[in-house]
This record gives sequence, structure tokens and C-alpha cells, in this order.
Amino acid sequence: MARHGKKKRSIVTRRRTPAGAPPGTLIHDPERAGASLSMITWSTDGLEETSPATPTAIRAALKAGQRIWVDVAGTGDAGLVAELGDVFGIDPLALEDVMNLHQRPKAEEFDTFVFVVLHMVDGREAASREQFSLLFSRNWVLTFQETPGDCLDPVRDRLRRGKPRICAGGPDYLAYAILDAILDAYFPVAEKLGDRLETLEDAITLNPAPADIAELHAVKRDLLSVKRSLWPMREMMSVLRDGDIGLVTDETRRFLRDVHDHVLQLIDIVETYRELASGLLDLYLSSLSNRMNEVMKVLTIISTIFIPLSFLAGVWGMNFHDMPELHAHWGYPAALGFMAAVAVTLLAVFRWRKWL
Repeated sequence: MARHGKKKRSIVTRRRTPAGAPPGTLIHDPERAGASLSMITWSTDGLEETSPATPTAIRAALKAGQRIWVDVAGTGDAGLVAELGDVFGIDPLALEDVMNLHQRPKAEEFDTFVFVVLHMVDGREAASREQFSLLFSRNWVLTFQETPGDCLDPVRDRLRRGKPRICAGGPDYLAYAILDAILDAYFPVAEKLGDRLETLEDAITLNPAPADIAELHAVKRDLLSVKRSLWPMREMMSVLRDGDIGLVTDETRRFLRDVHDHVLQLIDIVETYRELASGLLDLYLSSLSNRMNEVMKVLTIISTIFIPLSFLAGVWGMNFHDMPELHAHWGYPAALGFMAAVAVTLLAVFRWRKWL
């Protein structure tokens, strides 16, 4: 799937809504992508796609009793979001959460609709994630995403091909299909993180380098980002699956159990990778320590060899007049030969003791 202008999100989130603003205030952020609308009208007889759509066309489809899915790509137009809230009868508090892009994943039931917030990844980078807001009622589904491009093409393709289950199902089933597609996009991200950890493990084991520790911290940061997105989804899925929500049928709850299992599976994978990343940090430090020990061992052996040689050189270098070997014709080569023999003997002893 495509991504346009995607930025990595900081682990530390900052609220956009000014302190003291009235509840339900929609704040315009000029840095966000402008909003574009698309609408799908579906039934067992087929579907109709409208892109770009307008609030007027959406209102007409609702009055005609059609089942529609409206997708809003971009949240940079607060006026358009407010107009859609009026068309669909959305509570201002829910609209505020749609515009405030640092929400914790959650599911809430309002009088006439269900509101779900979660995080969507692009399938390539864990840090490239965005808030995805999903609202559904008896005849409509409304989704908001931060930027154009998403992981929902498989859902659209099922509608286009007229798959019986999704075409005959209501908005709650379409909401399930959307949630399932978003959760499925996490698996390639987890797989790529696992591949990065395996590559790091090989590099650290064979030849640890300072760049490895920087990459390891980057992987740990991405794992933390994924965990922060997935962990609250357990509660979110429990509310949708087990909560007393009238807009969710028993048939759809059966499928939501599968999505809940996917969440738990992803959490287990991420926790395993986080433990592996911590183990790789210990392995890196241990590898550096072992390398330092090897260097110190070599230096110690060299020093040990030169200790007796320095002693011999010191003895023969003493300034006494009566030292017969100093005046012997063979004294110098004999001294060098004796020193060499001492060095070779020490090396042989070290190798015999398996210190080399």
C-alpha cells in the first residue's frame, strides 16, 4: 500500500488541543494532510464507488436507506470533519477524539453508533503508524485516517468482487473486516523486526561493532512503538467481542474472537522479540568484554615473555669490570640465542597449557 508524506511518530506524544478548550473542540492543524472523501455503497446486488464524494451525496445516500462506507483520508480540514459529524449525527466528543491524533486504542458505544480508535501501520516500518478512527451504525461505516493510503485494499476488493458474506453482512461485519485487515498488517512488520534481530545476532556474534548497538536501539524503539499500539487493543477487542453492544450481531462476535486471538498472538511475538533484543544487548556487551579479554591475554603473554628477557638484559647490562662473557668473542650471539630459547620455551609452555 502507498504512503505519502509519512513521518515517524515520536514515542512521547503531545496533545494538540489547547489546555482549557471546551469539550468537543475541533482544532485545525495546518501541518496535517487535507481531507479527501470516498464513498462505497454496497449490497447483495453490487456496489457503487464515488470518489471524490461530497457531504451532500453522503446525506442523500443515508436518506435513501443505503448502506455506505465513507472513508476520510486526512484530518486537516476541521470544517469538513464537523460537517460529516452533522451528517452522521456523531457526538462532538467522538469528533474531538478523531481530530486529536494521540488517542489510546479503545472502543466506545454511543447512543446511535460505535466508535473505535486504533493504530494502523503501513506494513514496512513499525514507526510509521497512524491513528485510525472507525465509526459504524446500522446503515453506515465511517473511517478516518491521517494520510492517503492504507492497508484496506483487500476489504475493498472483496466488496468489488461481490463476496457473499461481506456484501450480505451489515456495517458491523464490514467493521470487523476492516479491523482484521489492520491487524493483519502488523504481521509483516513483526516479521521484518524479527529479521533485523536475526541479522543483528549474527553480526554481534561474529564481529560486534558500534553500529550494531545503534541498530539494536532502533529495533527496541520500534518494538516499543508496536507494543504501545497493540497492548490496549486487547481491551478494545474484548469490549467489541464481549460487551453488550446492540450494533454488533452474534455472528460478527464470532469473527471478532479471531481478531482478538490475532492481537494476543502479535503481543506474544513482540514480547518475545523484546526479550531477544535485551539478550542481544547483553550479548554485545559480553562480546566486547571477550574481545577485551583476548587483547589483554595477548598483551599479558607478551609481557610475560619479555620479563625474563628484560632480567637477562639487565644482568648483562650491569656496569661491572669483571664480567667474562662481556669480553668473550661468542658472548653477544650466545646471549641472543639464550634469550630466543627462553622466549620459544615460554611460548611452547603457553601452547601446551592451551593459553594460546
